[in-house]
Amino acid sequence: MAANSDRISTGERLQTIVTASWIGIVGNGVLAVVKLIAGFVSGSAAVLSDGIDSALDILTSMISLIAARITSIPPDVHHPYGHSRAETIATKSLSFVIFFAGAQLAISSVGGIVSGDASQLPTLLAIYVTIVSIAGKAALAWYKFAAGKRTGSLMLVADAKNMRSDIVISVAVLIGVSVTVWLEIPLFDRITALGVSLYIMWVAFGIFVDTNSELMEGHGDPDTYQRIFDAVAAVPGAEHPHRTRIRTIGGLHIVDLDIEVDGTLSVQEAHAIAQITERAIRGALDNVYDVLVHVEPLGNVESAERYGLSQRKLDEFRS
Repeated sequence: MAANSDRISTGERLQTIVTASWIGIVGNGVLAVVKLIAGFVSGSAAVLSDGIDSALDILTSMISLIAARITSIPPDVHHPYGHSRAETIATKSLSFVIFFAGAQLAISSVGGIVSGDASQLPTLLAIYVTIVSIAGKAALAWYKFAAGKRTGSLMLVADAKNMRSDIVISVAVLIGVSVTVWLEIPLFDRITALGVSLYIMWVAFGIFVDTNSELMEGHGDPDTYQRIFDAVAAVPGAEHPHRTRIRTIGGLHIVDLDIEVDGTLSVQEAHAIAQITERAIRGALDNVYDVLVHVEPLGNVESAERYGLSQRKLDEFRS
């Protein structure tokens, strides 16, 4: 599989994340104000809960903005790999914030159901505002997901997933409020709000799990490893790529691997092959932070070698 031709520089990546974060802040700010006001005026707990969720999205976009600024700080003696891990930490933090908001909403909804406080019957305003919310959230989710995929930003992708879940939430609210108004059963509005809160917590858990791979320095995509092995195979003189490891920092890949070359080559000749190998890997993968190529003489065996993938191990994993 060829790498995407739409590569992006570090500066462009930062600017895209910052722009997407500001668009999220403004867009969610407008939606949150409209839904909170409509929730109070119409008397709909479900619409009010949807407004709280949009207000929470403002916070997530602000966290994304702060994290983007931190990741732009150059490497230093204390952080030789840079500060891009801040993005992953921010994404993990978002999952806690989103879960907490869902839990609070669930507690409030259950309390209203148990106490029998069903409140007033929602007005048609709740339905109209929810329809506008669905359209607005769809546009924001599409934009952030596209920006996240283009930049390789887990943070933006997580934010986009959260917004896609918001669309599901708003659709559920629309159905719930419509049924409430149609059947004239205010309690159904509270039940809808409870369902929304449970879905919010489920999305938060999914975001929490998604960040574990990067924090644990895992990489579960075998196709990425295959692209590396194919790239090395195309380099004359580079043999048997092994002890290959990939870790991700803020959406950028760090690749470590060993290759074998003819043991009679000079250091300069072996170094030249390593450089060509590095360029080949960079050409095969998107969002590469660094490539470290260790050269060994052909047929060398290291019994105490640390774990890494080779073509044979990858084939065994796939079989």
